[in-house]
Amino acid sequence: MDEQPSLTYRSAGVDVSAGESFVEKIAGALRSTHLAHPGRILGEGSGFAGMFRLGASYRDPVLVSGTDGVGTKLKLAQRLGAHAGIGVDLVAMCVNDVITSGAAPLFFLDYIASGKLEAEVLASVVEGVAQGCRVAGCVLLGGETAEMPEFYEAGVYDLAGFAVGAVEREDILEASNVREGDVLIGLLSSGIHSNGYSLVRRVFDDPNEWTGDEIHPDLDTSLKEALLAPTRIYAPAASVIRDQKGVHAIAHITGGGLPGNVSRILPPGLQAVFHPQNWPQPGIFGLIEKRGPVSRGEMFRTFNMGLGLVVATEPVAAREVMDALRKSGEAPCRAGEVRAKKEGAPVVIEGVEP
Repeated sequence: MDEQPSLTYRSAGVDVSAGESFVEKIAGALRSTHLAHPGRILGEGSGFAGMFRLGASYRDPVLVSGTDGVGTKLKLAQRLGAHAGIGVDLVAMCVNDVITSGAAPLFFLDYIASGKLEAEVLASVVEGVAQGCRVAGCVLLGGETAEMPEFYEAGVYDLAGFAVGAVEREDILEASNVREGDVLIGLLSSGIHSNGYSLVRRVFDDPNEWTGDEIHPDLDTSLKEALLAPTRIYAPAASVIRDQKGVHAIAHITGGGLPGNVSRILPPGLQAVFHPQNWPQPGIFGLIEKRGPVSRGEMFRTFNMGLGLVVATEPVAAREVMDALRKSGEAPCRAGEVRAKKEGAPVVIEGVEP
């Protein structure tokens, strides 16, 4: 009787050698981020974990962490072969949460799982992650790549990211700082960012629409470019904000829009009122609203509608904060204000039914 060949991990669908080769392939991308904090990455250790030296630059440091993914935007990216941008999205979604506390990003970790390790594709993802880390000013300290045959279909991968920052305890930004009369400064988004894509894909339900490079009649870009525009990373703007006096709190506008996120920085008894005419809204939102159709209220409950970050400041500080942001290349707007809550929802969008 013929003897059956011995089973191996590779014959079961996992190629350890390919994984090791992939790690070597992305080593340059990781090293390119180390300049953000020179001298703080320790090369010694077990080889199983990244090591980051906090140093003596903080008196009473508080570590701030955040984790996220990019949701079903991944389906678009994988269908269109646009992998680097999705790596930027991953960093942005995590880092933008961390900076709301007033923390400076220190390092980032990623997790990539796929049915089969496709080195070129995943290397492109990691290059995007490294690009995002360079913009955010943090180190890509390490990560994990998992090959999981039969769990993920061929050509499918999933992502998760983890960011860590630090802030002096006395400088933490939080909801308890916000006061009646505070000015709400908005920083513009690049478009949809990485939220609401289950609705987006329902609106644009023909994948063939996603692929063309021609300018869409309702946009100043192709539909593909508008749908895949990477999430803005606000860490450079946050570094400017940290140097200003009178800043009370920051909200990152993700899923749930202005109502769902700004309410998180409002103490009881206060209400945020926004004036949408005060900032430009990317054309993709008008197209989604018309094509859906999607009600105006639902648009604001789902998407950022043109504002990716909202900063609450003392009234007397608002002008200086906005001037500093303009000098850094931002285009801030006076998006609204905080009032005493009399009736209605915590967050009111002027002219939009809740």
